[in-house]
Amino acid sequence: MKLHNTFSTELPWACEPVTPTPLSGAHLLHLNRPLLAELGLTDVSDADWLACCGQGRPLPGMAPVAQVYAGHQFGSYVPRLGDGRALLLGQQEAPDGQLWDLHLKGAGKTPFSRFGDGRAVLRSSIREYLASEALHALGIPTTRALVLVGSNEAVQRETLEPGATVLRTAPSHLRFGHIEYFAWSGQGERIPALLDYLRVHHFDGMDDADLFAEVVRRTALLIARWQAAGFTHGVLNTDNMSLLGLTLDYGPYGFIDRYVPDFVCNHTDSIGRYALEQQPAVGYWNLQKLAQALAGHLPDAALQQALDGYQQTLMLEYSTLMRERLGLQSWEEDDPALFRRLFQLLAEGGVDYHLFLRRLARLSLRGELPPGLFALLPEGEAWPRWLDDYRTRLAREGSQDDERARRMEAINPKYVLRNALAQQAIDAAEAGDMAPFIRLFEALRHPFDEQPEAEDLATPSPDWYQCTTLSCSS
Repeated sequence: MKLHNTFSTELPWACEPVTPTPLSGAHLLHLNRPLLAELGLTDVSDADWLACCGQGRPLPGMAPVAQVYAGHQFGSYVPRLGDGRALLLGQQEAPDGQLWDLHLKGAGKTPFSRFGDGRAVLRSSIREYLASEALHALGIPTTRALVLVGSNEAVQRETLEPGATVLRTAPSHLRFGHIEYFAWSGQGERIPALLDYLRVHHFDGMDDADLFAEVVRRTALLIARWQAAGFTHGVLNTDNMSLLGLTLDYGPYGFIDRYVPDFVCNHTDSIGRYALEQQPAVGYWNLQKLAQALAGHLPDAALQQALDGYQQTLMLEYSTLMRERLGLQSWEEDDPALFRRLFQLLAEGGVDYHLFLRRLARLSLRGELPPGLFALLPEGEAWPRWLDDYRTRLAREGSQDDERARRMEAINPKYVLRNALAQQAIDAAEAGDMAPFIRLFEALRHPFDEQPEAEDLATPSPDWYQCTTLSCSS
């Protein structure tokens, strides 16, 4: 372990020192050993991870702090939020020299807890642990999970639930809300130092205008990848938006099952502000709020120029991803219409989004439909017409069945973190059985591979669990 504390030493006014609060009956549930090896952390014992993440005993060299930030939550500005239950313990220097935050969620009360208890529950900790590794395996930028600790401590949410902690990691947990806090709390003079920190540690020395443009670009790419994967974040407040373009703060997220473009995974989102189809627009709105916070530090023209590139970047990335997912290697003028017809058919027929794209890989240019694909599709003339047009489109670019199938199966996952699967793992873990969690975790690490021993994890969710909405409580 090679620890640093650059955030607390270079930006001491942006955080408060806090000692983690021990969990009663803390016990180690899981270590992400491949990731520990990547980060050069194999020299830390299991007992030390338990002490650090569950027993309130940070490792030598750690200097835990809670960060302060603000944010727009469901469109309304909240002037002071901050880490209400998470602590930045320190930063590990990986073998390649990259610094990685060690960020403990569920660590107890902080000066920013407001009315919260500072705890996290096992249910939400498992969901974050699984989702962050699932998105990483899909090639979507995200924080990641290192350590999961359970406890005998009861935590009050809608009901009493077992408390837990999750140690997550990323190059940084800096958010749009960090800049908003200093912009709107009368401390605008602090923002140049924040930008300098970002520039030195994360943006290769870019000037301020280029740095903001890169934040816009990364945000656009991230949301395009969410859309292509059918992933809904659920709580896209500005305090949950990463300045590095990472998926951050997993709450009531959800992958769609059937293709439902207006899918809302957060049951408190009564107007569908953060629905799947709204995420691109919300990303732009959040970037506008970030630009407003930076208005005194960058020229308006530079801010607007960067914002103007958002939509094009997002749509280009999304269309590229969807073309790849459909096995197409060229672009034709009529492709958008072909895509729109497909999405309309998927929505009208209640077809499973992930299984359709995976099984479409085995469609041949001639002959009958693969049985697995045929079983997904409703009766009628619309699907045969679309499939005929799709085959014609493939033939025009000289597509070869076997080669196309390999490409499509390398981008369309067989294993997806459906909420039903996550809940099965949670139910077992709460009963003391971690085997279903471990089995699901391992399958999700290799989502594109055939795993005969995990076939049951590659089936549709039950009808009663399709597109479930979830609580924000965690």
